[in-house]
Amino acid sequence: MPAPKMLKLPEVLEEIEMSRAAFYRMHARGKAPKLIKLPNEQLRCRRSDLNAWWSSMEDAA
Repeated sequence: MPAPKMLKLPEVLEEIEMSRAAFYRMHARGKAPKLIKLPNEQLRCRRSDLNAWWSSMEDAA
C-alpha cells in the first residue's frame, strides 16, 4: 500500500490561496487543515486531510 500523499506547507498555501500569516492565524483558532510536524521540523499536510478540510468549508458555506 503506497504512503499517503503529503503536501508541503507552500503547496497547501498555494492551493487554498492564503498567505502564511493568515494560515497560521486560522491554525491557531483550530480552523485550518491538520498539519504534521516531521522530525526535521518541517510541516506536511496529508492530501486526505486537506480534502476533508475543503469539504468542511463547503458544508459551512
